[in-house]
Amino acid sequence: MTMRNSNLIFSIICFLLLMGCGSKQNSVTKAPKGVNFIKSESLSSVLEKAEREGKAVFIDVYADWCVPCKVMDQEVFAYKTTADYMNKNFINLKINSEKGNGPNIASLYNVYVLPTLLFVDSKGRILERMDGSVGHSELMAMGDRALIGNQGVR
Repeated sequence: MTMRNSNLIFSIICFLLLMGCGSKQNSVTKAPKGVNFIKSESLSSVLEKAEREGKAVFIDVYADWCVPCKVMDQEVFAYKTTADYMNKNFINLKINSEKGNGPNIASLYNVYVLPTLLFVDSKGRILERMDGSVGHSELMAMGDRALIGNQGVR
C-alpha cells in the first residue's frame, strides 16, 4: 500500500468517526441550565455549605483542554434527568485542576486523570470516586452510593 492510499484510508476513517460522533441526537431532554456548578468558591466554603444543608458534595475536576471533560459537560451534565438529580441531592463544585486553587485540590485528592469525579462528605472525605468520564446512569449510581455513605457520617 502506498503512502497516498494509507493517508486516504486514514482520512476516510476519521471522517466517518467524526460523522458518527455528531450525527445522532439523544432522546434525553436537555436541561435549561444543566447541573448547577459552583465555580468560584473555595472548597472549605462549599464544605461548610454542605454541612449546613446536610448534603454531600460532588466535585468535577477538569481542565480546559480536556476533551472527555467537555463531552461530559455536553452529554451528561446538560441533561434534565441527570441535572435534576445532581441539583437536588448535592452541592456541585467544578474545579479547574490548573487554575486558582485547583492544583491544591487536585493534589489533595491525588488527581492524575481528567476528569476525576468525586463525591465527598461535608468533611471532605471521599464517598465515591471515578477517574475518567462516565455516562448518565453511572453518575447517578455513584450518587446513590454516595448518598447512602453520607447517611452514615452525619
